[in-house]
Amino acid sequence: MKTEIHPEYRECVITCACGAKVVTGGVEPEMHLEICSHCHPFFTGKQRLVDSAGRIEKFERKYAKKGDNAQAG
Repeated sequence: MKTEIHPEYRECVITCACGAKVVTGGVEPEMHLEICSHCHPFFTGKQRLVDSAGRIEKFERKYAKKGDNAQAG
């Protein structure tokens, strides 16, 4: 392994938007997540809409006109 080309491996604190924190190793001292296994519907078993960037509305607006035209024709 070549010397002086690899980043330093150190303790990394990962923080989720829900407040959960996990300490692990990495090259960054800290990382921030929007969703983790403590709050994701797949792991919690609770049905919850996860749409942090308005992607569902954007999709509906984008394809609303195409869907209307297909039904009329």
